[in-house]
Amino acid sequence: MSNFQRIVLADWVNLARFTTLGGHKVAHWDFGRGEALVLIHGFPTSSWDWSKAWEPLAQSYRVVAMDLLGFGLSDKPWPHRYSIHEQADLIMALLDSLGIERFHVLAHDYGDTVAQEILARDLEADTRRVRSVALLNGGLFPEAHKPLFVQRLMASPLGPITSRLVSRSAFGRNMSRIFGEDNPPDTIELDAFWHLIERGQGVRVMPGLIHYMAERQAHRSRWVGALERAKCPLRLINGVDDPISGEHMVKRYESVVSDPDVVRIDRCGHYPQVEKPAEVYSAYTSFREQT
Repeated sequence: MSNFQRIVLADWVNLARFTTLGGHKVAHWDFGRGEALVLIHGFPTSSWDWSKAWEPLAQSYRVVAMDLLGFGLSDKPWPHRYSIHEQADLIMALLDSLGIERFHVLAHDYGDTVAQEILARDLEADTRRVRSVALLNGGLFPEAHKPLFVQRLMASPLGPITSRLVSRSAFGRNMSRIFGEDNPPDTIELDAFWHLIERGQGVRVMPGLIHYMAERQAHRSRWVGALERAKCPLRLINGVDDPISGEHMVKRYESVVSDPDVVRIDRCGHYPQVEKPAEVYSAYTSFREQT
């Protein structure tokens, strides 16, 4: 049996712990020993995205993940003004509640932006808490981000109408477009993704969550500046066949970040940790061996 087999969704749900932060109930997972490693998931999915790499990572690190507000098993308040800053607040509150002072970050997609905000705060603080940051495919630079048509619609004034038209089949088609040709999501993955999205009337909050694309524009200087001025080690691990934030995002990263540390994963799309978890694990652990 592969060490990188996904955890069955029902088992993942049973492993969740719940706590109230900022007046909202959030789901989190906390396993393993060693230095704390915070996993931050992307849009529109959840921490289950990390399930194939969870057990291998937990053999070396204390791995902590949280379903961000509006995602997965966590509360999905509506109406609510979702923001990257609020998500960063909740992650830091969770870490404080767990007694975690210093930590490493491995993030993906929307989670990359949350990580950039956490990194920006760390640069402003008197005491450094972030020990390293590794980023998977995400919109690190808004000018290089290429959202799907449905994402642009969701972020427009037509967002509430668009969300009502989203179905399991339409979701599956759009997800399949952003995976690598060799690694299409299977039915089990798509069903699990969809179940976690629609749980708690989650589809209706998607137009609010996708406001992050506008936030990236508004806070570009702060969040790109966090990468440019980072005091801790950074690594970008990228599935280069991703139409949203693949090779074109890598090239932008290499042109902006000084002395860039990049690992390209060939024939891989937007979800490297789902498509090629062993390669992501190898790229991450080699990064940590250098830091």
